[in-house]
Amino acid sequence: MNISILVFGSKIFLETLPDQIRDTPAFSIEAIANLNQAVSKIQIAPPDVILVQASSDGSMELCCWLKEQTKLSWIYCILLEDRSHILSDKANCDDLWESQMMSAALRQGADAYIWWLSENSFEDNFVKSPAKEHLLIAQLAVGLRKAQKYRDLIRTNDLLSAIALSDALTELNNRRALEWDLPKQIHKARSLSLPLSLIILDVDYFKKVNDTYGHLVGDRLLQLLCTRIKHNLRFQDVPFRYGGEEFVIILGNTTCEEALKVAKRLNCIVSDQPFAINNALSINVTISLGTACLRVEDDTKGISLLHRADQYLLEAKASGRNKVIGCDYVSRTPHLHAVSS
Repeated sequence: MNISILVFGSKIFLETLPDQIRDTPAFSIEAIANLNQAVSKIQIAPPDVILVQASSDGSMELCCWLKEQTKLSWIYCILLEDRSHILSDKANCDDLWESQMMSAALRQGADAYIWWLSENSFEDNFVKSPAKEHLLIAQLAVGLRKAQKYRDLIRTNDLLSAIALSDALTELNNRRALEWDLPKQIHKARSLSLPLSLIILDVDYFKKVNDTYGHLVGDRLLQLLCTRIKHNLRFQDVPFRYGGEEFVIILGNTTCEEALKVAKRLNCIVSDQPFAINNALSINVTISLGTACLRVEDDTKGISLLHRADQYLLEAKASGRNKVIGCDYVSRTPHLHAVSS
């Protein structure tokens, strides 16, 4: 893993760092001396490790700020003590004073505190200390392990989130995913002044399929149905399994009229060709669909929008099934034979 290092300090300070850090492809290193620029860089592209020059203006402010950021607190921060007067005091003080200095640095946000040479010493051809360089390399290794564990945790969380938001049978997003995504889609639509619509669809007489052929056949039918629907959606359309044989499709940047066209196309695509369960069994099914578009008065979570589409779906089912109803518009298709027991 390539480890990224941000050096908060001067170019002269950068030259004091070991060659193993500055001249190796294992590390990607960048130096920034301005506090605001450093904060901006960290927010945009968080590094794995930050090396802070203690004598730089804002050094402790940066350490403190970093540890206050919940999403950035994993970044390993090493404070390198290069202030001349502190280094001079160290020569005349005992171990207690040294431990107090280290404790103060750790309390203010640093993960490690290392005595370093000052810029003046470096300019005077001060000989680097191998012991301090080895200590810094060791602390970098700690930062690397911490960054790796963080990345592993993120990958695990992403995997668990994907599992939690996915329907195991159909491999569509599930209802929990819809409840998480719909408010975001509504916010985006309103922020950009874009239309937003959705479809709720239900498989007609699906209970008869389960009662006649069994639940395994019913499950296979749902899988085939979802595959057919997914392959006939536009790139901005996002399908969800809402529950049982009921599905929701969010139609981004889609007007009510366009939503009706999408729903009519899906209605025909499902009914026009039977679903081959196996070599010996094919089943004809139809779907009923309700569409609705986002209104100014709709709530931010999409509850009223979903309810309106669901009411249209209920109306479609009550008036004979195998049709699309939405936005005060009814599109009737030839009523194909539904599966019966």
